[in-house]
Amino acid sequence: MTGILFDLTFLLAVPFWALMIVLPKWSWTERIMKSPLIVLPIVAIYAALIVPDFGGVWSAVSNPTLDGVAGLLGSPAGAAAGWAHMIAFDLFVGRWSYLDSRERGVPVLVMAPILLLTIMLGPLGLAAYLAVRPRWRERLG
Repeated sequence: MTGILFDLTFLLAVPFWALMIVLPKWSWTERIMKSPLIVLPIVAIYAALIVPDFGGVWSAVSNPTLDGVAGLLGSPAGAAAGWAHMIAFDLFVGRWSYLDSRERGVPVLVMAPILLLTIMLGPLGLAAYLAVRPRWRERLG
């Protein structure tokens, strides 16, 4: 079951990434991406993975040590939960970057590689967007 949840995690995110990257100006893309609820199915997978060992997870994250976190992530269920955690947050950051870039008028050819970087290496994608973001001012009204 853990393997299925691991595979399902990214599959649930792909349609949203495709909309932001391939169809960024389609009217339905912005409507869909305005909802923060797009991440809820992935959050549900994360919850399903951590609830069975919530005490162990809580212990590892409430007083984190390198060995404790390594132990937490060192099992298939821990790795799948870590993956779901990353996918949910990367999608949420990508969603914010996409929406913010639309308000600012950032060209889609600038955003596409940034969104791809966000999918692959989340924090670096965020850093890339934060680096280019000041070049475009938010549009008024």
